[in-house]
Amino acid sequence: MYSAEIKPAPTRRQAPSTVTSGGPVTRWNPDEAPAQWHRALTLLADISLFIGTRPLWAQAASHRLLVAAIISLCYASILATGVLTLVVRRGRSLARLDLVVLLTAVTLVVCGLVMNHQGSDESVLTTQAAHEFVAGHQVYGRPWPWLFGHGVALTATMNGGYDYTYGYPPLALMLTAPLLWVGHGSTAATMVGTGAVITGAVVMWRMLPVPWRSAATLACLGFGLLPTYARLGYPAILAGALLIPVVMGWPRMGRGGRGDIARAVCLGAACAAQQLPWFLTPFLLAGVYALRRGDLGPRAAAVAVGRIAGIAATTWLLINAYFIVSEPRSWFSGIALPLTQDADIHGQGLVGISLYFTDGSDRLAWYAHASLLLAAALLALFVLFVRRLGPAATVLPWCAFYVATRSQDGYYLLMTPLWVAAAITAPWESFRRAWQPRPAFLRGPHRRGALMAAVVLLLAPSAAAVTLAATGSPPLRMQVTEARRTAHSLTGLTVGVTNLGDAALSPHFTLTTGQGMSRYWSVRSGPSTLAGHAFGRYELRPPDGRFPIPRAGVRMRLRAVSPTPMTLSSTDLHLPLTQP
Repeated sequence: MYSAEIKPAPTRRQAPSTVTSGGPVTRWNPDEAPAQWHRALTLLADISLFIGTRPLWAQAASHRLLVAAIISLCYASILATGVLTLVVRRGRSLARLDLVVLLTAVTLVVCGLVMNHQGSDESVLTTQAAHEFVAGHQVYGRPWPWLFGHGVALTATMNGGYDYTYGYPPLALMLTAPLLWVGHGSTAATMVGTGAVITGAVVMWRMLPVPWRSAATLACLGFGLLPTYARLGYPAILAGALLIPVVMGWPRMGRGGRGDIARAVCLGAACAAQQLPWFLTPFLLAGVYALRRGDLGPRAAAVAVGRIAGIAATTWLLINAYFIVSEPRSWFSGIALPLTQDADIHGQGLVGISLYFTDGSDRLAWYAHASLLLAAALLALFVLFVRRLGPAATVLPWCAFYVATRSQDGYYLLMTPLWVAAAITAPWESFRRAWQPRPAFLRGPHRRGALMAAVVLLLAPSAAAVTLAATGSPPLRMQVTEARRTAHSLTGLTVGVTNLGDAALSPHFTLTTGQGMSRYWSVRSGPSTLAGHAFGRYELRPPDGRFPIPRAGVRMRLRAVSPTPMTLSSTDLHLPLTQP
């Protein structure tokens, strides 16, 4: 006879494992000693609140003593939490400290909004668009040049002008409209951004397994990074906040129920807030199809993906409906503007080769081609290797921007909370049974070699496009023959320009002393279009009448851009030059 072992029923002092969609990853018992990594994570989130807090306190101490006092109390909270994090003995106590860290972070973010709500070009445009929306006027395609200057940044284009129009989907301006009464300037738009980053942090904190909750505080509110973008009124902050509930445990999508509906609605709303979610959506839908096909078969997987896509598209259409009906052409041009405006090249990616390390390129458009080719290749690789690449679905889409003509780091860092959410709630175990397409040429005894060849073939077009762009030569040879100056400023330049290529170019000139591109100089005399192999002499004037001469050792570069074809030519300007 064998006696059966009878296990006691769980009591309130016992807790189940912390579970993600891939299965148990760690056991958390509120009455047991917390894991050391949980202490370290809480402590890191707590430490991250120091960053940027001192300048905020110094700013408040000069004229807003109440805010300064609140920040001082936040310092006390940070210090006390740091001590308690290392000495508490129960998981429940540490979980409460996670909440204290979150509340302290939210308080500091609100203090930052009180002290700095002037916004940026993003918030200024959103606020103006909200005013026009409330007044029943056209929103898209209308230039508002008076909003810029006086510290508000301009988006320069390759045709020698600037973009003064609103170029985002309408959700941000629609949320800003009811808040226009709160203050002058762009306060309403900065409040929407700050509210979005706080809401996203709280939602992520609540949805994460208990020991991981401080990761939400760290990723969304720590370091002062995303709150700064929120105060500047970036619509991408709103889009990122809406994507958080979508990617939290996203491998469970497609199983039906209210969770699918909520995720699809948030996805559609995110796509109606800013364009970046457009690039993430194909990866998520492809991943859901692979996961559900592995569980349910191809037909059920297609139905599940179609249901999610349909709800998301309906949500997107409902948010955009007013503008689709009232101004269809300008609305479509407006939301596609970041893809069509031919903005000046800028960023920390490979475009810097042509911008900083060489004298330019006559094949800049190939950077844009490389970005599209890389995005397509990464999506294809994601489908082919979803069991391996599935956990990286929230990171892969942004890699394509690294080779684009505008590769600024905001395209990556504004979505970093999604990286953290997926790392915790979408582990690799979730994808073990996902379907991976394997055509005949990828099967057989040489399967490994065929797969490696497929990877190379998919990535090769993008690599070739980048090579074409980076190895292009500057089409214009420029020689400064005269520089008019005062003791500390340039007041004009005379430049001899030779078109080395066959295509006629319409050059636009600027002088830069740092990263990016400065405002264009006006052409007082010189041909507007320079024919192939022709020579022209240009009289240039700085946009404000004078250009400050930088300190010794700073590199000054005279640049000329053209829109069709998209080219860049640069030459260093050496001082001292001709005196007046």
